[in-house]
Amino acid sequence: MTPMSLTLGAAQLAGRIDRPPPRPPRPRSRLNVFARWVSPVAIVAIWQLLSSAGVIDPRTLAAPVDIARRALELVEDGTLIEATLTSLQRVALGFVIGGAIGTTLAVVAGLWRVGEHAIDPPMQMLRTLPHFGLIPLFIIWFGIGETPKITLIAMGVCFPLYLNTFAGIRGIDRKMIEAARSMNLTWGQRLRHVVIPGALPQTLTGLRQSLGIAWLSLIVAETVSAKSGLGYLINDAREFLETDVIVVGLAVYALLGLATDGVVRAFERRALAWRS
Repeated sequence: MTPMSLTLGAAQLAGRIDRPPPRPPRPRSRLNVFARWVSPVAIVAIWQLLSSAGVIDPRTLAAPVDIARRALELVEDGTLIEATLTSLQRVALGFVIGGAIGTTLAVVAGLWRVGEHAIDPPMQMLRTLPHFGLIPLFIIWFGIGETPKITLIAMGVCFPLYLNTFAGIRGIDRKMIEAARSMNLTWGQRLRHVVIPGALPQTLTGLRQSLGIAWLSLIVAETVSAKSGLGYLINDAREFLETDVIVVGLAVYALLGLATDGVVRAFERRALAWRS
């Protein structure tokens, strides 16, 4: 071993020793978690005070205490649980169908130029259609059962997932693909080790957007010729001016949306841990 190589090795070793270890991620303090709840609690408290003082008419908007009491009654008699499970089933079916279609089309259009020419133009045209305005046409085609509702949700899910997955695939560094080819990786290995990890961040962003649109689509779908679900519960309460039931239904929609988004965010942190 030459003196030059010994000197270089010593310099590299010294650089490794002198380099400070990476800082662990700072844990989220309890004070920060508490601070995020201050404004929502303050809004509810002001709402209750205005309702108790008679500033807010209960026929216009029920007080938080009355809403909580009515929510407990709906849970005890099983009405709210049954409606929530029905809505969850519709969202799950629509999400699986729309997600499978959107992801498959994005992979075909993203990996092959012929697929892009065949798939991308009609997808770009269809995504500009107001799919809520397609409800009358869906009712004519599919009737007033579950099919038009699930189809509406599937359309809402399909396009954001398609756009983000397609952009993620096309945004992969060409050098990574060329390196995979030079290593003689098979098509399946390139898909597993290069395409999927490269497109995953954008795909998960589209997944979060699709879930949000799925719940928005469900609200509209369940207010049209529905005989069950949270939308039916809200629509029925509107006929009798039961604002407390309406707010309960909307609150459940919001909580379900936050819960599903939280699940995706947790999966995103685990799946993309390599980025940090």
